Amino acid sequence: MHRLKRYAHFMVRFTVLASGSKGNCTVVTGGNTRILVDAGLSCRELFRRMRMVDEDPATLDAIIITHEHSDHVAGLAVTARKLGIPVYFTEGTHRAWVRWLSPRRQMTYTQWLEQCRKQAAARMAEADAAMNDECDPEEAEISADSAPVETAVPIPDKTIPEKDPTWLPSIQFFQAGKQLQIGDISVSPFTIPHDAADPVGFVFQAEGVRMAVATDLGYIPPNVKAQLKSVDLLLLESNHDLEMLRDGPYPWSVKQRVLSRVGHLSNEATATYLETEYDGQATYVILGHLSESNNLPELARISAERALNGHATLLGDRLFLAAQHEPMSNICF
Repeated sequence: MHRLKRYAHFMVRFTVLASGSKGNCTVVTGGNTRILVDAGLSCRELFRRMRMVDEDPATLDAIIITHEHSDHVAGLAVTARKLGIPVYFTEGTHRAWVRWLSPRRQMTYTQWLEQCRKQAAARMAEADAAMNDECDPEEAEISADSAPVETAVPIPDKTIPEKDPTWLPSIQFFQAGKQLQIGDISVSPFTIPHDAADPVGFVFQAEGVRMAVATDLGYIPPNVKAQLKSVDLLLLESNHDLEMLRDGPYPWSVKQRVLSRVGHLSNEATATYLETEYDGQATYVILGHLSESNNLPELARISAERALNGHATLLGDRLFLAAQHEPMSNICF
């Protein structure tokens, strides 16, 4: 973990840098630890937004990933390499991410024959080189003496990792349902219903403050409801308005996916949860992952405010909407 920090007075902070279908990133700070939740923006844009809210990218300690969809991992590799920090995945998410970056290329039969020909030619060239190496000892000695001294020492090729798009400075695996500790922050990952390999949400706890991240889920099952109890901050998905989605520009197959139980929460579904299941304990509720094509911030806010009518302390400036194109101000405890 980084040892030299430049933190503000508040030692527990939550900052949404971006939320939506074009990129998702959140910074969670607790004590002397700072975690980036997802890296769905380019490294340059991510750093720019952190600086906009007075967060120093150089003090990030780790990246933790909810799932492998591109709007959550687009800038992951570059960011992790730039900062030299570990990335936390479930094993299923890591495998899916690796497959996404290293797709198997389909070949025609002609291409396959050409590849075989090149491989055979390469093997023959290697055999010829081995035969040429079998020279007499005097020639070998002269050759060795005439070589520059520095070429006799093998120099590692430092560019090799950069050629592998999946190379990361450090990979750490975790499992949903098993708590882990990253520096001063305790992390409780939980399974969510979404069409990814092994998607998770998180509850982060530091200095007695509990902050939950639950986006990209088609519905809210009992295990998620249990995790979202007694939190001080709740980032919850409010992805689409049902009528806008049904009348919107998406192909029917995409609409079916979004509406499915492994898709995304509608304003109505989120409002139903807030009205009937939510315990009202959070100081802050943030609506996230709003669709730019199938939702309006005003619709999401109105639905949530009506649902929270019985929790009056959350109305006004305690209910926030996370945006796609600009970061939210730090929420401090």
